[in-house]
Amino acid sequence: MSDIIRRDPRAEWIARNRLHPLHAAMQTQQTRWMGPNGLIRKNPHAIAAGFIGPAGLKRIDRSGAQQGTGVGGRRTAAAEVKLPLHQVAAPAFYIAVVPDMVGGRLSSHDRDLLGLAHSLAGSDGAVLAVVFGEHKESNFSTAGVDRLLVIEGEAFEGYAPEQLVQGLRAVDNQFTPRHWLLPDSRTGGGELGRRLGAALGERPATRVWQVKDGQCIGRAGAGQQDLQRAVPRLILAAAECAEPVSETRHEALPVELSTSVPRSLSRIEDLGSVAVDPATIAMAEAEFIVSGGNGVKDWDLYHQATAALGATEGASRVAVDDGFMPRNRQVGATGTWVTARVYVAVGISGAIQHLQGIGACDKVVAINMDPGCDMIKRADLSVIGDSSAILKALIEAVDNYRSGGQRDAA
Repeated sequence: MSDIIRRDPRAEWIARNRLHPLHAAMQTQQTRWMGPNGLIRKNPHAIAAGFIGPAGLKRIDRSGAQQGTGVGGRRTAAAEVKLPLHQVAAPAFYIAVVPDMVGGRLSSHDRDLLGLAHSLAGSDGAVLAVVFGEHKESNFSTAGVDRLLVIEGEAFEGYAPEQLVQGLRAVDNQFTPRHWLLPDSRTGGGELGRRLGAALGERPATRVWQVKDGQCIGRAGAGQQDLQRAVPRLILAAAECAEPVSETRHEALPVELSTSVPRSLSRIEDLGSVAVDPATIAMAEAEFIVSGGNGVKDWDLYHQATAALGATEGASRVAVDDGFMPRNRQVGATGTWVTARVYVAVGISGAIQHLQGIGACDKVVAINMDPGCDMIKRADLSVIGDSSAILKALIEAVDNYRSGGQRDAA
């Protein structure tokens, strides 16, 4: 037998391509080590019973197919990693956080804010999240919430900033938090934080992007300058102000106000939501986007479907280069980075630049004929089939739902 060492070009290509399903098997990496806080850290790329998704994240195989045991076998899913429980039985103080809760769920900005609150609370304090109205969030514990206060009532529905300030003043009287943290955002947190500062007589620190050693740094001068000052009681933080909580889970114990919130005589009347043409919404601000790619064969049907769903239109680079969509509708690293709550990819295979552009989307739905494409691996929900047939079925389902609702109202 020859002693010549022969290379395997295919194995080398798989080792370089992190999107390949066998990429993790070709890596020789350390699987477990002890972190600086004494916690055992695991390399998720080396854990069995899963695969690496197109965004480079570990995806758990819940079907058991990659373990050789499908439904009915003894091992059907990978065991979730159980994070250590962080408990504060008798908090010495509170750090109050008022998340935006856009759509009833925590946004990435809210999670950054909770990470900052957790760092300010330390081991003796507790993070108190104040939420107004009904919500759909079920992961307060993994986001870093020690105490959860939900304030409900008809007075807090719609646009009612004056009533919200009354509720926050009641929280301040009962819990006396050491710090108030609100997102400095356009979705309500920026305005509410400034109104709260005026009501409490506190001078807030705005657009804060770093808090360290008793000092906070905020942006000023159209983002061209930084202002540093001592950490005040009221902080309006920018996105990415801190790392979100990821290594611990918290109790999220429900608490209640001891007194009722007085109803203010509002000088503002909420006339309800105003219908907005989805086509006029900027891609970076849209919450529901339906993008078309090379797999869309009937573009008139695609436009009808987006109009029926009330979604903002997007496109892949291929669709833009072919002239089916304008350049300002291109999604991806070479186009617009989007942060939609729901992103539907129709006929998009999932180039790496496109996957980078939708990395911050909460839920991704893929409609494609190829079950092995990278977009299917990235998606939270996949529909395998012809895009035209699926879009027609969506239009029909929306029409039936709306006509049924009108009959019920009549």
